Amino acid sequence: TSSFLLLHYHSHTKERLYRCSNCGKGFNRNCTLVKHWRIHTGERPYECPECGKSFSSNSNLNQHLRRH
Repeated sequence: TSSFLLLHYHSHTKERLYRCSNCGKGFNRNCTLVKHWRIHTGERPYECPECGKSFSSNSNLNQHLRRH
């Protein structure tokens, strides 16, 4: 669809439509801004079921799980 094409287009430009209100860093996708915002809030919603360690992103949790 055209919205996906627009997202793809912005991924190739320096244009950053979403700005962090805390530090001013710009992102081309809102979901990336949401992940970045966790740096400022300290939110770690992804918890390891084996040891209880928590992570700010699902990919970091998956990387951790491979080490168990």
